[in-house]
Amino acid sequence: MSSLRDRMMNKTAEVRAAKDIKIEHQDKPSTPRTAPGMAGALAAAQQRIVELEKSGAASELPVSEIVPNPWQPRQVFNEAKLAQLAESIREAGLVQPIVVRRAANGFQIVAGERRWRAHKMIGKQSIKVVIIELSDEEMAMLALVENVAREDLSDYEVARSIRRAEKEFPSRKRMAEALGMSRSELYRFLAFGELPDFVLQDLDVQPRLIGAHAAEGMVSALREKDERAIQLARGVWKKVVSGELDQTKLARALKGAIEGDGGPSVGVSDRSIEKIFSGKNQAGSITKDAVGFTVKIKAGMLSPDREQKIRALIGELFSGSQGNPD
Repeated sequence: MSSLRDRMMNKTAEVRAAKDIKIEHQDKPSTPRTAPGMAGALAAAQQRIVELEKSGAASELPVSEIVPNPWQPRQVFNEAKLAQLAESIREAGLVQPIVVRRAANGFQIVAGERRWRAHKMIGKQSIKVVIIELSDEEMAMLALVENVAREDLSDYEVARSIRRAEKEFPSRKRMAEALGMSRSELYRFLAFGELPDFVLQDLDVQPRLIGAHAAEGMVSALREKDERAIQLARGVWKKVVSGELDQTKLARALKGAIEGDGGPSVGVSDRSIEKIFSGKNQAGSITKDAVGFTVKIKAGMLSPDREQKIRALIGELFSGSQGNPD
């Protein structure tokens, strides 16, 4: 199944840029209109920004008096692209002003954070702006829709922004409508907030470790479970972080560990793993835990002759021993 982001990018491939959208002035509808999916939500957000830019007051403000949108999902910006933008602004100036709104202390960015960051990068003291009036709900929704549809955000970054913006909406139903999501998709992102702290700490550093489906599966597997299950989850999670376990298998592995035999002492937290190499390439691994001793060799790494030798060696080791090791 394709990711939410892939589906959104496919749907929005033909959506026009904000500057190309023709605005028809009309009375505001008495009830909110929900566009069909994320493509519609993005188009509505673009149109709303154009309307606000036309109604706002052009000005120039000190860069130091402006702060990012508090609902901005993106935590990391591409430094190389930011440097290119900064150099372009240094040479030709700022073509399109950023959009800001008044805040308790200074101004908050509605659109144009990359341009603002580029100004800071080259030491510009002031920046061209359009000052508008905007509610917290619109501010949160515009930032989230624009970034989710336009940027390569991880599911965790989207989820963090949804969490921050949630209180600005009267209900989750209204929030899902504004973002062009189904409620089931929204709840999937909200599942990140229920993950154990040790998982969230790793996601803060590596936000792409798992997607929303894996997060929802892990939360479901741990729901109403005891401390033993949490400890088992730590062991399983370490395998995801190290790359030994694919995130799509996280929930199944966790359920298997929790429901397995052997009591509290049996778990992947007691597991040791030794990698087997053939030259510089990993050929397999040897895993030992309270349940057993497992040797795994990757497909294609053994010739028929070597495979036969391994089989013969195993047969020789256990032939007639009846469980009495040397």
